[in-house]
Amino acid sequence: MSARAFDSDVPLDECRIIIRRYGGDVEMLELPWGLQPKESGGRPFTMVRAEGRTFPSHRCLVPASEFRHRSQGKNYSFRLANGDWFYFAGIWRPATRNWPEAYAILTIQANDDIAPYHDRQLAVLRREERAAWLEMTYPEHEVLRPLPAASFLVRASPRVAHRLNSRSEECRILRHEAQTLAK
Repeated sequence: MSARAFDSDVPLDECRIIIRRYGGDVEMLELPWGLQPKESGGRPFTMVRAEGRTFPSHRCLVPASEFRHRSQGKNYSFRLANGDWFYFAGIWRPATRNWPEAYAILTIQANDDIAPYHDRQLAVLRREERAAWLEMTYPEHEVLRPLPAASFLVRASPRVAHRLNSRSEECRILRHEAQTLAK
């Protein structure tokens, strides 16, 4: 199953994510990617370093089947070696008067597969780890860690592009995941 190819170079459009609301309800919704900058007119925060921070609330899951990165003038795509899709660990923030409800993805130290291309990576959670992140059942440092070596397949990508799979298939998959987490 393929949720979508996640590309950090795409415009800050909306993406489907899974959140747990204050009352405990799990919800799938579309939010813009990018938290409000501290300075007026600044760029939105699309990524947040996880190290040394705690995230006691407003956690979210961003489903993906691969992500892409540009390094030394070349484009690369990264997917799990087993072909499964996964989640990025993220945080979301409620709307304010000046900014819509939005999300950002957490970054961690790169694992051995990604380190030759970049020293940081998006925090990838395998599907079996999704509840641990969303439900806050484990401390951040136990969930937000690099995957073991050989977890990712890396391939040269002709260009960095945002590719959506069938919207109805994506909705079906995410609805199922949200329902599973709500139980």
